[in-house]
Amino acid sequence: METLPQNRTGKYLPYAFTEQGVAMLSGILNSDKAINMNISIMRAFVEIRRILLQQGDIKEQLRQIQERINDHDIQLSSVYEAIENLLDDTIAKKKWEERERIGFKK
Repeated sequence: METLPQNRTGKYLPYAFTEQGVAMLSGILNSDKAINMNISIMRAFVEIRRILLQQGDIKEQLRQIQERINDHDIQLSSVYEAIENLLDDTIAKKKWEERERIGFKK
């Protein structure tokens, strides 16, 4: 059974190149296939960097949406409370009009 190479801390080393490692490797390998592969890998690194930068923007947008939702929740609560008050007033008015009259009746 083959074991993976370890670094000084005992953790396993990854089987991957960093962006700088790919650039250094391209200086050594000179075939057309190696150059095309290097270009593809460098483009992948650029795309990954772009996606990571967008995630920061997405987090900010989510924070702003959360704030708006909280503001809307407060506004909706006020609207619901106003509607409940109107309904209570309407019910109270109906009860007042439907009450049994006392005294002189027409």
